[in-house]
Amino acid sequence: VHRLVTYIFVYEDLISLTCGAIIIWYFAGSFEKNVGTVKHCFFTAAFAVLTAILYLLLETVVSRMGEVEDAKGFMPIAFATLGVSTTRSRMKRALVWGFRIPVVLVPWFMLCMAWFIPHSSLLSNLCGLLAGEAYGLGYCFCLDIPESVASKLDQMFPFSLLRRIPGLRYIPGTLAERRVSESS
Repeated sequence: VHRLVTYIFVYEDLISLTCGAIIIWYFAGSFEKNVGTVKHCFFTAAFAVLTAILYLLLETVVSRMGEVEDAKGFMPIAFATLGVSTTRSRMKRALVWGFRIPVVLVPWFMLCMAWFIPHSSLLSNLCGLLAGEAYGLGYCFCLDIPESVASKLDQMFPFSLLRRIPGLRYIPGTLAERRVSESS
């Protein structure tokens, strides 16, 4: 059961770790700005479990057709956050390498690009994207944390400690607190 979450910490080489870190920094960072640090931590664990379960279900089918790369790394979670962000985005088009494409196609375009990252599992990235889009479209509404709960968790350990660390940017859990911290 512990492997449903721990696979996100496994990397085979420095190149896949670097590519994963860049993708995490860019996509998961913007997701954290929208939902807050508490919810981001919760969604990281929830998306890791959802992705792993979906991967295990699909692996049995896909492995009959060919060899499947093991699920590893944080990239599937980054794809989940990207899926949520694009399904809930108000933007219609995004600029990708000088081309304007529909926002809903951006994660699929990125999924094709991630196929070329060494030791990256296409199936696990796809599962992460599907889990994120399912949540973004409202199929996993049970994962929503009320802002009152997020506000209470902001005051508890380890989040209260994260808030005090200088140089670390902590995003509050409630929308009102996020707006105040953005304006300051």
